[in-house]
Amino acid sequence: MDPNPGTMMLSDVMEDYLKVIYQLQGEHDERIRTSEIAEELEVTSPTVTSMLEKLEERGLVDREKYRGVTLTDEGVTVALEVVRHHRLLEAYLTEHLDYDWSEVHEEADRLEHHISEDFEQRVAAALEDPEVDPHGSPIPGADLEPPESPDGDSIGEFEEGDHVVVEEVADHDPEVLSYLADHGVAPGTELEILEVAPFGMITARAADTTDSVSLPEDVARHVRVAPQPPLEQ
Repeated sequence: MDPNPGTMMLSDVMEDYLKVIYQLQGEHDERIRTSEIAEELEVTSPTVTSMLEKLEERGLVDREKYRGVTLTDEGVTVALEVVRHHRLLEAYLTEHLDYDWSEVHEEADRLEHHISEDFEQRVAAALEDPEVDPHGSPIPGADLEPPESPDGDSIGEFEEGDHVVVEEVADHDPEVLSYLADHGVAPGTELEILEVAPFGMITARAADTTDSVSLPEDVARHVRVAPQPPLEQ
């Protein structure tokens, strides 16, 4: 990305804020409240307010009192570059350095701010320009245009007897990722929903197996799926 006066010399923390706002906008498609950012970054609301003032001065966010913030076009571009770095690094760590998919999020968080454009291009080439990271999340292209989001919904939105395919799994909880990996649930896994308990527990069966997997509500909300034709018996 070409440097310009608005985005030069951004701190790692500033980039983290822009990335979080971008991701929250993708989930809610509306202005993001200070409290949401504070919860995501595990900081206080006054800390968020102070940082948003700095980002507004740089022309990276648009703030409206009591209505929250959105990213400006320039803010989106910066956020997309950080997201691209992060997801390429996650893919590289799993495919070339034998990291487990539950380990790569924090490692990529540490590295995403510090790689050069040349390094980014080499990583992308080594991976043959992947479209998604190991968790199924779309990787922005080198043009930094917003990628299309997966069309799926939380698996909790589906009913008994539905057939679905896993599209994306949230990457920020290592325990959830380890649990899903242990039970063979990953992007591309086809599932038949066997039971939806009143308290939120979902029981599903993967294709080509008679084994079932139980997904507690706090795990199921991390799994996004799309409808799929019935599994072959």
